[in-house]
Amino acid sequence: MAEIKVPELAESITEGTIAQWLKQPGDTVEKGEFIVELETDKVNVEVISEEAGVVQELLFAEGDTVEVGQVIAVVGEGSGATKNPVEADPAESDAPVKNVEVAPATTAPVEKEESSSTDRTIASPAARKLAREKGIDLQAVSTVDPMGRVRVQDVSAHTAAPKQAPAAAPVAKTTSAPQEDDGRTTREKMSRRRQTIASRLLEVRQSTAMLTTFNEIDMTNVMALRTRKKDKFFDDSGVRLGFMSFFTKAVVAALKKYPYVNSQLDGDYIVKNNFYDIGIAVSTEGGLVVPIVRDADRKNFAEIEGNIGELAKKARDNKLSLSDMSGGSFTITNGGVFGSLMSTPILNGTQVGILGMHTIQKRPIAVGNEIEIRPMMYVALSYDHRVIDGKDSVGFLKTVKELLENPEDLLLNS
Repeated sequence: MAEIKVPELAESITEGTIAQWLKQPGDTVEKGEFIVELETDKVNVEVISEEAGVVQELLFAEGDTVEVGQVIAVVGEGSGATKNPVEADPAESDAPVKNVEVAPATTAPVEKEESSSTDRTIASPAARKLAREKGIDLQAVSTVDPMGRVRVQDVSAHTAAPKQAPAAAPVAKTTSAPQEDDGRTTREKMSRRRQTIASRLLEVRQSTAMLTTFNEIDMTNVMALRTRKKDKFFDDSGVRLGFMSFFTKAVVAALKKYPYVNSQLDGDYIVKNNFYDIGIAVSTEGGLVVPIVRDADRKNFAEIEGNIGELAKKARDNKLSLSDMSGGSFTITNGGVFGSLMSTPILNGTQVGILGMHTIQKRPIAVGNEIEIRPMMYVALSYDHRVIDGKDSVGFLKTVKELLENPEDLLLNS
């Protein structure tokens, strides 16, 4: 008999949510095989079984909150169903299944009732998570995958599809809205990650003396340099030249000049970081995540662009690990990709500074005694005034501006 416990996740993570049971009571599990997917504040983690045997009991249902070290399932000796219905190989579907006596579990009836309509459908964990949050029956979702696998895009398309019958009863099944709402509102439970984002952002606002200073950057020269070099850059490195590498390099140079912006508070101490791990905010369906480009000061433009591309893909595919997002000394967030003209970014965790990029917009600008139309970008630095004074914050942003308006200078600071 072996107990399946919630493993140590990360220093700052003490609990998680059962996102999906990958095995059911009576299923055979091999040593090292995944048995459950946990949703944490940052990433989803799949937990393995340390012993081979038969799943005897699931102590929690999907959606339950569990703590690190807590026993969540029991695996006993013997053999049972060879595969979970979700993972069954069509070639083995007619294989005989041995009858196994399964220890009673208080949560098993609920588990079967909740999962009976979806366990027969092949779906990615991300699709199951989205369907569960929106109260959608996966069997009702149409998919274009030739193997019949339901993806996140299919669930999203199902959500956006017009309802066939306004008066149909299933409305009560897909939402937790009270009867008196009469279909005019939809109540959707926040995911664990969204709850964590909300509480941490509120905590930052309440526990820091956050201020924001703004500036604007004439993007003419950096855009011209990018246009001239992007084809050769791609041929030489295999990655595309974007603006994020320019901003990352400019930020690193500014952090070296103003080290307090690259620090954090620890009680009565200011801890100045002598490394430059730059967080790049990425928007995903589950919320904003901030993977880290490690040692950005030691990387060239191609390496930075490659890192950012890999991390962004992992974020969209829900493949980020805790190590991808742990630490970080400063963060860059780009609201411009959504068309934001100006905003006030909120500090990330214990960091004391975050740079907000915005959309590039052509505006009339005084150049000498002439008025010219130039591509301009507003940038914002939010900072903790307990650590950073106005002089450093304005100087930091001015340095970023000057380097980007004279991008050749970035080579001297790389």
